[in-house]
Amino acid sequence: MYERSSVAELAESLRSELDRYPVGGKLPSSRALVERYRVSPVTVSRALAQLAAEGLVVTRPGAGAYRARPRTADPAHGDTSWQEVTLSAEGAGELVPRSVDASGVLVCLTTPPTGVIGLNSGYLHPSIQPERAMAAALARAGRRPGAWGRPPTEGLPELRDWFAREIGGAVAAADVLVTAGGQSALTTALRALAQPGAPVLVESPTYPGLLAIARASGLRPVPVPVDADGVRPELLAAAFEATGARVFVCQPLFQNPTGAVLSAARRPEVLRIARAAGAFVVEDDYARALAHEDAGPPPATLAAEDADGVVVHVRSLTKATSPSLRVGALAARGPVLDRLRAIQVVDSFFVPRPLQEAALELVGAPAWPRHLRAVAAELRHRRDVLAGALRRELPGLELSHLPSGGYQLWTRLTGGGDDATFAAGALRAGVAVAPGRPFFCAEPPGQYIRLGFAGVSGPGELVEAVQRLRGGVPGLPANPVEGIRTAP
Repeated sequence: MYERSSVAELAESLRSELDRYPVGGKLPSSRALVERYRVSPVTVSRALAQLAAEGLVVTRPGAGAYRARPRTADPAHGDTSWQEVTLSAEGAGELVPRSVDASGVLVCLTTPPTGVIGLNSGYLHPSIQPERAMAAALARAGRRPGAWGRPPTEGLPELRDWFAREIGGAVAAADVLVTAGGQSALTTALRALAQPGAPVLVESPTYPGLLAIARASGLRPVPVPVDADGVRPELLAAAFEATGARVFVCQPLFQNPTGAVLSAARRPEVLRIARAAGAFVVEDDYARALAHEDAGPPPATLAAEDADGVVVHVRSLTKATSPSLRVGALAARGPVLDRLRAIQVVDSFFVPRPLQEAALELVGAPAWPRHLRAVAAELRHRRDVLAGALRRELPGLELSHLPSGGYQLWTRLTGGGDDATFAAGALRAGVAVAPGRPFFCAEPPGQYIRLGFAGVSGPGELVEAVQRLRGGVPGLPANPVEGIRTAP
């Protein structure tokens, strides 16, 4: 963290002094900069590289760094208004026009401004990421023979085998494709399984990124409500019958955003209903590595219990590691695997081999199980701290379910108002939250707020965030009251 800060500070200092030099003028030598700013040669090298990437300096090996010629903007700005007509007409003949709306995803991906506590994130804070283990894995991976060569299009055999063992059941390495994270895997799955204009059944509420994928692919998402035991089978069967859908996407374990786990009684029912409808179940198993310390043994994957090739399984390493370790897997059995493979090859060729090698090094290292245990304990502690703070301070938010895995609490506004107003007021108070509306593909049954607890620096920030909400969001009670309800 210190080195990165030093690089940014030095780059800013050099940037502010560039006007002292003529275009083409030489900057002080690296040795002079080291002595002047009392930083390491590596810091100087990285700061100059950053300025070079911005087009402010030109570096010449063995000669030094020189001020670059300023970029000049073209004074003749063209007329791009024609694009509105073209883009609007593009989907005129489509049954379900494609809609590329990333707003729901960006709410969860946007980095809050300085001073704002981010409860909107879906990733681990750097303090609980396995940064040392990932750095060591990447270093070892780079030294492997052939590490920078072209990998098999399906992925490294050893990594496919690891994913197959993690998924369990009859899934073999030959049934697995390595993907560039879970989002890429979901995109490939929906494009492979549903034609433009077709309905696709989704849990309600569900992950906004899934809804964005469906709409961008010209699909029609149809909601199927969930409760504390997961999707409701009778409503799933009714939705298949009413729509003729051939795909159902679900998160059976620690569902996002509710945290629900599909109950043991419902699991075979979901597979039976889908098989009877001649449909696929896309199992997004995004949070298996995010089980809390008190969760107990997790249920097997749906893919492990599927005998007929109904389940297309999605798995990713990203959530339990870093947003930048975008390595995941698609698993399927039967002819559908050929279609999945073909679409992935057309879209991206393959996942870069160094990243696959690093992932393989990471999950095979002794530090990996230790990291998972540490994350399980930390997420449980953060969940309890946030839930306790809500219980004490914010009676206007109802928490009906305390999850045993994942990184979020799903709360309902009970005192009037709406989620967008709440989110805007929260941001003014210095807290970024995710409003509930983007998690629904139809009219929501209430006003909801998702509060993430993994992306902050520690439990203290969670308490501070709730106190800011209590004092700064209009419509919330001013006095602490025991008002939040949680499941026993």
